[in-house]
Amino acid sequence: MPDLVLVTIADGVGRLRLNRPDKRNAINYDMSRAIQDAMARLDGDDAVVAIVIEGTDGAFCAGADMAEAMAEYEKGDRRFNPSQDAATRVGASQKPVIAAIDGPAYGAGALLACSCDIRIASERSHFRFPGSEYGLVVGAVGLPRLVGGAMAKELIFTGRVVDATEAAAIGLVNRTVPTESFEAAVDEFAKSVAVASPLALQWSKATINAAISGGDAAGLELQADLLLRGGPDHLTRFRQATQRVTGRQSAT
Repeated sequence: MPDLVLVTIADGVGRLRLNRPDKRNAINYDMSRAIQDAMARLDGDDAVVAIVIEGTDGAFCAGADMAEAMAEYEKGDRRFNPSQDAATRVGASQKPVIAAIDGPAYGAGALLACSCDIRIASERSHFRFPGSEYGLVVGAVGLPRLVGGAMAKELIFTGRVVDATEAAAIGLVNRTVPTESFEAAVDEFAKSVAVASPLALQWSKATINAAISGGDAAGLELQADLLLRGGPDHLTRFRQATQRVTGRQSAT
């Protein structure tokens, strides 16, 4: 059986590729475990500054493996929800996580995308939150943070399809790019994140998340400042930046 998740690392970017193309990357138990294991590996690797999660063959993730889930429910396992476990693990990463969405992101796939920090979509991408149609609540925590309460209710109550253009307009994705230049755009963006200070990125992410969720963001930012300012990473990067600015000013 081929690996359900493929991992590569280069230029400070760890790539986690969903690899179940025959099921359009629908998440089953084994894939969920593979996602969680891959995230643990990438989180623990100091060479990885940013993480990209992507699909295969024009599909990001078609959702949960419904046949497997139905079989588990009929056996009496009412709590079977491996796709939620995968999304929760992605959301728990301290590193910046970028969803590279090319094609459908439905149900659990949309939830997985919402668990990432940044979402970049190709023009052929589309999204759907069909949980209420199936008698479940899916995305009701993360989606309002992206699109606001009223729009989140519309998308979850109706389960309608959202195309890439609308997704960008309502804030569901950060940007939409032409399909033919999608991979290059994701690669360029991920590398632009990966050159930043890993410590500053992690503290910035924690502070922003606290600000969004009503936590003590001010306290976290103050703590970050006390820990990072004057440290080796800050001094090295600030010295390099000062030299660049001074050089440009002297040239003019």
